[in-house]
Amino acid sequence: MVPMRAAALTLLAMLAFAGNSIICRLALKQQAIDPASFTAVRLASGALVLAVIIVAHRARSDRNAGGWFSALALFLYAAFFSFAYLSLDAASGALILFGFVQVTMIGAALMAGDRPGGFEWSGWLLAAAGLTLLLLPGAQAPAPSGAALMALAGVAWGVYSIRGRQEAEPLLATSRNFTRSLLFVAGLALLSLAAGGTAHWSATGLLLAMLSGALTSGLGYVIWYAALNHLSSMQAALVQLSVPAIAAAGGVLLLAEPLSPRLVACGMMIIGGICVALVRKSRRLPA
Repeated sequence: MVPMRAAALTLLAMLAFAGNSIICRLALKQQAIDPASFTAVRLASGALVLAVIIVAHRARSDRNAGGWFSALALFLYAAFFSFAYLSLDAASGALILFGFVQVTMIGAALMAGDRPGGFEWSGWLLAAAGLTLLLLPGAQAPAPSGAALMALAGVAWGVYSIRGRQEAEPLLATSRNFTRSLLFVAGLALLSLAAGGTAHWSATGLLLAMLSGALTSGLGYVIWYAALNHLSSMQAALVQLSVPAIAAAGGVLLLAEPLSPRLVACGMMIIGGICVALVRKSRRLPA
């Protein structure tokens, strides 16, 4: 039984994670800021908030926390995520992101020697079929360029998550990775200038990017790590299935985005298939 405090923290964390999709899409849909600037402000704001929290808690210094490869994966996730939302709605973007995070983590598990059972394979195949159907060309299909970018964001986040499992101090590692990612942000700015890109932002755009970095990213991770102290690995994995659904609801209510029958059906296949596979995996592994 999950305590009420843990349930509240978990709900807040899932709202924060889904909020990243809604906030980013809102900022770019209104053309209040360009995606490169959104990425830069988001990561800088997250780095600042996490650094303040680390100092306030007087966390011990550990130079080995995080790493440059993890920081690169974090940056690539944030950059691809922002550019993808130029053409995706909040719901389809969150679903594609979530699907490819799982694809990456499944692939890593298979390479490490994990051998799923038949029922588990059925769940993964159902989820893969839903993801494939969602991405097939058609009137209701997501924009191909946006879908490809979000798929890359999902792979990057999957890599970041896999590496994060090895961290003894995940909050400190996250703070260090956000700070290190700013070097790559500087590289993105130079690349954008060299390519003739024109940065633009408004007060609204900057505010939304700062909210995404400080609130739904920085504080969101702090809340999530606090909730993880009360959740089993299976509970933590299953509860994250709610993020695409929350993002879809937010897109409908806050951004007036339509929910197509294709998106709903594919979403049910993806989330349902992953849920089945995770439950079967938990029964297969030793306690």
